[in-house]
Amino acid sequence: MNVLIVDDEPLARMRLKRLLANENSITIKAEAANGNEALKLANKYNPDLIFLDVDMPGVNGLQVAYELNSLALPPAIVFITAHPEHALDALQLSAAGYLVKPVTEQSLAKVLEQLGRINKAHVQKQQSPKISYQIAGVTKSVALENIFYFNAQEKYTNMVFEGGEAFVEQSLKQLELLYPAQLLRIHRNTLVNKNKLLCLKTQRAGLHTIELAGCPEPLAVSRRELKAVKNILKA
Repeated sequence: MNVLIVDDEPLARMRLKRLLANENSITIKAEAANGNEALKLANKYNPDLIFLDVDMPGVNGLQVAYELNSLALPPAIVFITAHPEHALDALQLSAAGYLVKPVTEQSLAKVLEQLGRINKAHVQKQQSPKISYQIAGVTKSVALENIFYFNAQEKYTNMVFEGGEAFVEQSLKQLELLYPAQLLRIHRNTLVNKNKLLCLKTQRAGLHTIELAGCPEPLAVSRRELKAVKNILKA
């Protein structure tokens, strides 16, 4: 389970990292010292779980959680604070757990036990978004996890998925805003499924293409989007 730690106090982050070091199922991907940094890192690493301090200057933990909950597939959030009165606010934001500072080994173990085996992979199977399309007047749908990519073609958006392709009503911009956790722009005309990214290849004349798992067709990557693609592959 990939984890992001967010707390404006370095000692608090250090303590939590030490306590989590004994959990073999957890990988700490990054840590943030404020709310803005937390949102950027959450977008970059797409963590399964975030330990989120409530009381931070500027953008506080509750505001961060509100933003993250708007994602199509939000991470699980465990709030951490020295003020127990924030518990109600945390529950209203569908928190997966709540820890009071100073965090102890016992309280952390209890929260992790509550989380159990529920991680993003399990949630995705239950709540995988679906994209609707029409063929011969019949409305059908395909799970986003089964889609390879979307490609803009004049006034239409073509969706290529496992077993076929179809036109959809949404523009690339609309799809990008609706599913930022799942889709990645690799070209002004193309969005791909992040979870199907395999590798980036450099062709002659400095041209770049990517390969997607299960998709035989390589897709062109623009110079403008090259850095974003490399960052996802490194994560």
